[in-house]
Amino acid sequence: MNATIIFVMLFALMLTGMPISISLGLTVLTFLFTMTTVPIESVALKLFTGIEKFEIMAIPFFILAGNFLTHGGVARRMINFATSMVGHLPGGLGLSGVVACARFAAISGSSPATVVAIGSILLPAMVKAGFPKSFGAGVITTSGALGILIPPSIVMVMYAVSTSTSVGALFMAGVVPGLVLATLLGATTFYRAWKNGYPRQPKASWRERWAALRKSAWGLFLIVVVMGGIYSGIFTPTEAAAMAAVYAFIVAVFVYKDMDMKKVPKVLLDSANMSAMLLYIITNAVMFSFLITSEQIPQAMADWMIGQGFGPVAFLLVVNILLLLAGNVMEPSSIVLIMAPILFPVAMKLGIDPIHFGILITVNMEVGMCHPPVGLNLYVASGITKMGITELTIAVWPWLLTMLGFLVLVTYWPPMTLWLPRALGMM
Repeated sequence: MNATIIFVMLFALMLTGMPISISLGLTVLTFLFTMTTVPIESVALKLFTGIEKFEIMAIPFFILAGNFLTHGGVARRMINFATSMVGHLPGGLGLSGVVACARFAAISGSSPATVVAIGSILLPAMVKAGFPKSFGAGVITTSGALGILIPPSIVMVMYAVSTSTSVGALFMAGVVPGLVLATLLGATTFYRAWKNGYPRQPKASWRERWAALRKSAWGLFLIVVVMGGIYSGIFTPTEAAAMAAVYAFIVAVFVYKDMDMKKVPKVLLDSANMSAMLLYIITNAVMFSFLITSEQIPQAMADWMIGQGFGPVAFLLVVNILLLLAGNVMEPSSIVLIMAPILFPVAMKLGIDPIHFGILITVNMEVGMCHPPVGLNLYVASGITKMGITELTIAVWPWLLTMLGFLVLVTYWPPMTLWLPRALGMM
């Protein structure tokens, strides 16, 4: 009964157009003060202790690193290198977009940042080269979603915070699925370009490829700094995020010199605004998690599912449907922070690996970013391409089907996710 009241209150507030973070907070406070005897002091204490986790510090640092790289010309050099390698193939510029998005994702941790950084440079070039605008929009919108699967990933950090899972193991678990998805999106791009006879770029010489690699090397080395540092144990994921921010600042301002010191305050302010928004959502989500745990809603759900004879296969199917539906009305951060504490205990009771479950949720978030009505990548791409959301939805459909097929693969073939962290001794 209490569970019904809580969720009815939450969705009623959301339907009024109220921001999800405020809806969460108001639901918790209204329920606690009208239907329980919990003292207000304990709520205030939970509000502060809930976000007193070292891992959360990784979020503002990864946002800052991504903003420095987005404004600092790193994306343009990565596109040039990717084009020199695959531009001569059918749909070459589209393929270079997939490759560039995968590489930029590995240093930014943010999906919208990847779409902005790569799309704003590559889309005009594709249209100029003779590609339909819809083709370029489809490639960039969906490939940009690699930003939350290929580590580092802000969504993975949020899942780790919500479920007390290892951030480092999650990062390593995202590498192989991220590369597989990038390959599948590239194959879809190649096939559609070949089928429609889209233009190719002149084949670059090995000298030109080497020059492009050398120019993009400083940006690419950030992947080594973050992932190498975490794997070798030199620093934790949070410390890696701080290192990434400092490194990105040095590369953008002093190495590439694409950003002068006058722009730095604006980048810092933009990063602070985005970080404050996410941390506010996290704070309210922590309180919501505290409420549903104290009301024993996850435990009741687990007992009910097991009583109905739900095994891991049926449960994971239900989870995918639930998360894809949630993606229609909520953005990824909110979904993870609300749903993970509810679904995680059920998954553990059914013997599902917590790392595998985290990657499954992350892939669902990727799909959600590319379909309406609240797919964040669609809105970012709409701003770049000046296309309507309906037009963009039609444009991304072939790649979205590929992502849904990949979701099924991730869901029911855990070795793809778990092989690398196990091989590195992180599990």
